[in-house]
Amino acid sequence: MDFRSLLQTGEYVLLDGAMGTMLQGKGMPMGAVPETMNLLHPEWLVEIHRRYIEAGARVVYANTFGASPYKAQGCGHSPEELIAAGVALAKEAAGNRALVALDIGPLGQLLEPTGTLSFEEAYDAFARQVRAGAAAGADLAAIETMTDLAETRAALLAVKENSALPVLCTMTFEGNGRTFTGCSVAAMALTLTGLGADAIGINCSLGPRELLPLAEELRRWTHLPLVMKPNAGLPEPGSNRYDIGPGEFGEAMARLAELGVQVLGGCCGTTPDYIAALRGAIKAVPFTRQQFPVPPAVCSASRVVTLDRVRVVGERINPTGKKRFKEALKNRELDYILAQGLEQAAAGADILDVNVGLPEIDERATMVTVVRALQGVVELPLQLDSSSPAVLEAALRACHGKAIVNSVNGDKETLEAVLPLVKKYGAAVVGLTLDHRGILKTAGERLEIARTILDAALAHGIPRGDVCIDCLTLTASAEQDSVLETLRAVRMVREELGCPTVLGVSNISFGLPGREIINPAFLTLALGAGLTLPILNPNAAAMMGAVRAWRLLSGEDRDCREFVACYGKAGPAPAAASAPAGVSLDYAVEHGLKREAAALTEALLKELAPMEIVDQRLIPPLDRAGVAFEKGEIFLPQLIQCAGAAQAAFEVIKGRLAGESGGVSKGKIVLATVQGDIHDIGKNIVKILLENYGYTVLDLGKDVSPRAVADAVRESGAPLVGLSALMTTTLGSMEATIALLRREGLACRVMVGGAVLTPEYAAKIGADWYARDAKESVDIAKGVFGEGR
Repeated sequence: MDFRSLLQTGEYVLLDGAMGTMLQGKGMPMGAVPETMNLLHPEWLVEIHRRYIEAGARVVYANTFGASPYKAQGCGHSPEELIAAGVALAKEAAGNRALVALDIGPLGQLLEPTGTLSFEEAYDAFARQVRAGAAAGADLAAIETMTDLAETRAALLAVKENSALPVLCTMTFEGNGRTFTGCSVAAMALTLTGLGADAIGINCSLGPRELLPLAEELRRWTHLPLVMKPNAGLPEPGSNRYDIGPGEFGEAMARLAELGVQVLGGCCGTTPDYIAALRGAIKAVPFTRQQFPVPPAVCSASRVVTLDRVRVVGERINPTGKKRFKEALKNRELDYILAQGLEQAAAGADILDVNVGLPEIDERATMVTVVRALQGVVELPLQLDSSSPAVLEAALRACHGKAIVNSVNGDKETLEAVLPLVKKYGAAVVGLTLDHRGILKTAGERLEIARTILDAALAHGIPRGDVCIDCLTLTASAEQDSVLETLRAVRMVREELGCPTVLGVSNISFGLPGREIINPAFLTLALGAGLTLPILNPNAAAMMGAVRAWRLLSGEDRDCREFVACYGKAGPAPAAASAPAGVSLDYAVEHGLKREAAALTEALLKELAPMEIVDQRLIPPLDRAGVAFEKGEIFLPQLIQCAGAAQAAFEVIKGRLAGESGGVSKGKIVLATVQGDIHDIGKNIVKILLENYGYTVLDLGKDVSPRAVADAVRESGAPLVGLSALMTTTLGSMEATIALLRREGLACRVMVGGAVLTPEYAAKIGADWYARDAKESVDIAKGVFGEGR
């Protein structure tokens, strides 16, 4: 029986437990690449798989989690060798008793714009793994332990486009319901459901009790089978153990089963005993798939916008009628374009329309560049606006969330060219009520075109709620009688088809004086007729005022909270919290505008001393971004973009001071991931932030011996050392490193961090500080170097 058939049986599907825990128990050397055990100790793998199958697993994960060109680099074997051996061993153990999954983990590098790895590079690496796994005979692919929605999308597309394997996807969430890059459970569900995963869920990081609220949230956003593969509770630093045993694990997993979770297994710290306990605990819980109505919605990685109420689509990222915007596109002034997105987000837009169509430029390349850059500085979902299917597909591939495609019309040729793309990438779509006959006069005729579009979308498997119908606004100066017909068409679409509705509102007043009077009046009429997605300029106070008033009067704005928050202050609400005239360096850094930050720094160096710029113009916005990050108001991508803009400014200052004594360094810090640990993403993020606060970072890399750390401190004279560990088994190396630093009398202080650490354990092993995240590392550095901690 294949995996998809297994999901249709109406029975629980048990997965295996941890592989790393079992290999460590077998004596795998610290720091070894686990996948090399497929070749060095094949008998270990066969025995481990068999034990999990005997415990009740119907699916076992081949030992291929890190068999990527990046993680396996330097181990002496290619990904293809490791994967072929891993899958073969799992199949030997499974026989006809269980299915074998090609296990695909993260690549260990941050994707653009947060990091340096491109989406295409990530996709190519995953595609290489998928082809090897399919050739080796894997029954399905299991994408797991992901924290970045962009990387998850790259892996899922690689599976879908390079094999016919069923695929389950799980991401890793923290207790706040977010991954460490800020992805929400709902955004994951909407995106991966749309892209065609067979089952989705959560693994690692948390124990089964901590997953309960996340499972409850997940089932509200997808109809797919749910997967839960938690750790054996929470880690106990220094003991290589987790805090719950098999019996307690099984009981907690039974509660997840009661929520309708069908696919259940274990992650870090779990063993065959845990899977056996899970199997026994769920026998008394009959499986019932619990499905809730999923609201129509679009999303970025960190924000979900439902389409069941009025939502504003910002229209300003569009060259039509905008001379300055056209110049920016021709001159590749990306920061100007990003500023348009930032201003609209601050003014209250819910979604951003993105149109870069200009004959003089490469629309496809420009669209991809703008989409990727926008995702780094704003959280809003995007509406991808082009008449070219090739441009739309490129944009959909670059968009890490669920987008809206703008647009199709009633012509069969257009529907057949665009709707397959909408389905493949799990997007929503705008349908224009026109066809080869043009824009028809009556509401009834436009309704029939809308029905044609809807029927075609449904035939492609696109849900009704994802089909947004644009009944088309014609200018009143030329088509006055069409105004009421448009409003009638909007009402008919809402009442008869039940679809969200779209209008480009400002078209109504084209060619007329007093446009600022006409537009809000027409908007109010359209909202009354059932308009849900007005496309407008959110920087226009009267337009946003009309929307907010409508939300209040219609009951969407419960208890008038949004309206009072906006207008309850003394004086009228501003049109928008936009960039100040002549964007400041402070604004450019806080909003991640790299080129603008560099140019402004160059200008400021004519008036201010370098360190004055650093202390007064660069550090304050970094601090504000750090506080917003700690409060959960922004997430890692925005924090890194802010740091990147500061880095661009620092590079200008360094260039000016090249050759001068002292430079701009505030002091030296040694960073290292401890011996035996090959996980360095967290350490790399700390490095980025520290460098952008003006510190010189001596990065020793990963799997660093205590002696190498001590030698680096002695040679550099660095007064601060940062040590990172992700694995409980490497905490001994961290303790040994600190002990060596103390024993040799080196005058340095030590901060430690990593997912398995606690403040209590940090104190126990002799560290001076425990840093819970990258921002706290910066705070510690400020104290060490006399900047006030």
